[in-house]
Amino acid sequence: MASTSTAEPPPEEVEAAQQKVIELAQEKSGILSNSDLMESFPDMAPAVRVAVINRMLQQGLVELLKKGNQLAYRLVDPTKKTTAPKGADNEEKIVYSIIEEGGNKGIWIRDIRVKSNLIMTQLNKILKSLENKKLIKAVKSVNASKKKVYMLYNLDPDRSVTGGSWYQDQDFESEFVDVLNQQCLRYLQMRTESAAQGKDGPLLAKQKSLCSVSDVHTFIKDLGISKVNLDEEDLETILKTVVYDGKAERVVQMDGSSLYRAIIPALPPPGLVQMPCGICPVISSCSTYGLVTPKTCQYMSEWLN
Repeated sequence: MASTSTAEPPPEEVEAAQQKVIELAQEKSGILSNSDLMESFPDMAPAVRVAVINRMLQQGLVELLKKGNQLAYRLVDPTKKTTAPKGADNEEKIVYSIIEEGGNKGIWIRDIRVKSNLIMTQLNKILKSLENKKLIKAVKSVNASKKKVYMLYNLDPDRSVTGGSWYQDQDFESEFVDVLNQQCLRYLQMRTESAAQGKDGPLLAKQKSLCSVSDVHTFIKDLGISKVNLDEEDLETILKTVVYDGKAERVVQMDGSSLYRAIIPALPPPGLVQMPCGICPVISSCSTYGLVTPKTCQYMSEWLN
């Protein structure tokens, strides 16, 4: 916001005016335009208004937004205070703050364009500038192989973006999943056999055969078969595929946690683990009206081909 006067207003006048601007912004859901300021404070000198906005920008109390063809100012939540890049111009600050809101799930360039109200050529130039400054990065998403999402440079992408441990460069690691599936089942079977060899009754033997996710995680970690760092959530996903195969059962505890044990299937396994559904990053978006087909599911189509 350019100053309209060379004379600097007194600091105490600027500070008093700033408090009035903050109160007005709070009344208007945190967002103000230049028109709001001029209409609400007709007696405020332009130099004071400019000094207030510049001071609040420097203090990180407001951030710049595009409201139609005009600039607007939004109060920053103290708990989510943005760290706008130093030396960036107004458009870069706007784009940076929009990308920051996307968190580690990122944001599509289309959404950035809509929120910033910038033309595509200008937006591409700004994104390139922020990437070169290592302030943001573009990450390929497994949800759409030909599209990228943008996020802050220092963030680790969410599992929904990368696909988690089961994807490498957007390729589903089927052999890796098969090995983990087999080893998890082997551990469950070992526990069941060990419990059955004891002199305990059937109920106690069944109880001893139950395994926690932590038990399985320790077993897989000690085997050293994974080059990536797997956590318990990863292993529970694999255990669920063993359950889907009909080779294990899941017992939910009172505290909401789950225990697993190997079982002898009464019927041949349905082979669900032969498809990526059990570890698909977008399984929650799958149809609830029946099984999808290879033609309707991108991940199953890639898997079968």
